[in-house]
Amino acid sequence: MKPPYEISTIILKLIASISEKLGEVKANFLHKPPPQLRKYNKIKTIHSSLSIEGNTLTEEQITAILEDKRVIGSQKDINEVINANRVYDRIKKFNPESDKSFLDAHKILMNGIINSPGKYRSKDVGTIHGTKVP
Repeated sequence: MKPPYEISTIILKLIASISEKLGEVKANFLHKPPPQLRKYNKIKTIHSSLSIEGNTLTEEQITAILEDKRVIGSQKDINEVINANRVYDRIKKFNPESDKSFLDAHKILMNGIINSPGKYRSKDVGTIHGTKVP
């Protein structure tokens, strides 16, 4: 028995579009990693990012801070973790092409760490190796 319609190019395009959208829905809602894995990845990301900048806190200490527990460490290092967590939680709200969004993220990240968070530097900076600027 022949169906009461003919498969056309338009029908094929619509089927492909529907299939693509279903794939996006499944990827975003049905296959999320377990909360423990997301938490672990968040801690690893924060630890790695901050340790590059000289933060001395361990993953265990960062975990404790995120669980609102007290840790022994410099106030600067602790503030960096708290601020990084705040930015991490809002990361999808920032627009990577917007100066304002960039400065908003900077303000959160550097709050309590530098004097003018959320503003561009007004003075030159450089790196020093020993007594020389490379």
